[in-house]
This record gives sequence, C-alpha cells and structure tokens, in this order.
Amino acid sequence: MVAPVAAQNAVYSCVDKNGRRITADRPIPECIDREQRVLDKTGTERRRIGPTLTENERTQLDAQRRADAEQKAKVADQRRRERALITRYPDEATHNAERVTALAVFNDLIQIAYKRIEQLRSDRAAINTELEFYQNDPKKAPAKVQRRIADNEEDIAEQQRYIATQQDEKRKVQQRFDTELVQLKELWAAERAATGSVSAAKPASAAASR
Repeated sequence: MVAPVAAQNAVYSCVDKNGRRITADRPIPECIDREQRVLDKTGTERRRIGPTLTENERTQLDAQRRADAEQKAKVADQRRRERALITRYPDEATHNAERVTALAVFNDLIQIAYKRIEQLRSDRAAINTELEFYQNDPKKAPAKVQRRIADNEEDIAEQQRYIATQQDEKRKVQQRFDTELVQLKELWAAERAATGSVSAAKPASAAASR
C-alpha cells in the first residue's frame, strides 16, 4: 500500500487507538485506521486525511458508493415520474376522463367482436337449415358443407378468444388507473398542503413587514 506523500512544512496529528496524541512531519502509521489532522507550521489546521483503507475496504466502500448513487438515481427518477404524472393529471376529473376514453376503446372492440359472433351464428343457422337434408348429421353432408361448419366454429372460437384478450387488457388498464389514482390522491394532497403553507406564510410575512 502506498502511503500519502508528506506535505512540505506540514505537521500531522492524530490520537491513536490507545488514546495517545501523536504528531509527525509525515502521515502517521499508527493512525492509518483513523482520521489525521494536517497542520501548518503555525499550528493552523489546513485539512484532514481519512483512514487509509485496505483493498477489501476500498472495494466495500466503492460498492456502497455505487449503491448510494443508484438509490439516489432511483429516487430522482421517481420524483420525475411523479412530477410528470401530476402535470398530466392536475385533478381527479382529468384522470377520470382519460380513464373513460381508454376503456371506451376496449368496449368498442369487444362490441365489434360480439357483432361478428352474431353474424357467424346467423351463418350457422343457415348451414343448419341445409343440414336438414342430411338428417342433421354433418358426417353425411358433403365435404364443402363440413368445411363451412368447421370454419364457422373456428371463427366463433377466434372471436371469443379475442374478446377474452380485450377484456383482460381492459382489466389491466383499469388496474393501472386505480393504482395511479391512489398515488395521485397523495400527490394532490401534498400539493394542496404545500400551497396552503405558502399562502399562510405570505400574510404572516406581510404582517411582520408592517
């Protein structure tokens, strides 16, 4: 480990682990694990040097600093997200309006799918009328009719899967808006409290100036 270079005309001072005060003209080995004061020739403190760390200690310190930096970045990012959220939704009415608009898209898509199923079932009714000529037994019907039945059933199943998917996505959007609303209510309350504090401080300040 490389010791710090001694400053010219500097005096190093520290209290070692046994409570002894030590002074020297260079960094003090007995105080390698603690802070040392650096004095000039008049005895005035110019700076302090921290403990000299082992390789393992430096690694741990670097890891801690990285973790602290990451945590600060996360907090800053969260603050930015909160500011963006409250800017986008300044009040509950605005948030509810966007919720209604977002959910309406899914409702429209689901309604279209239900109408398609109604059409497919109407087509199947026409196929069933044709099946009457074959004792309502698809196996006795021509291959063309059998394909129409199979295609009709698959189309209905596909529309039902589509509806289930849209309903699932609609629930997710609903949950997102619910979660946002909980957070927004806290942000709105904090904003009102801050605004109230500022408003209350202004009259007090004006009264004090008089």
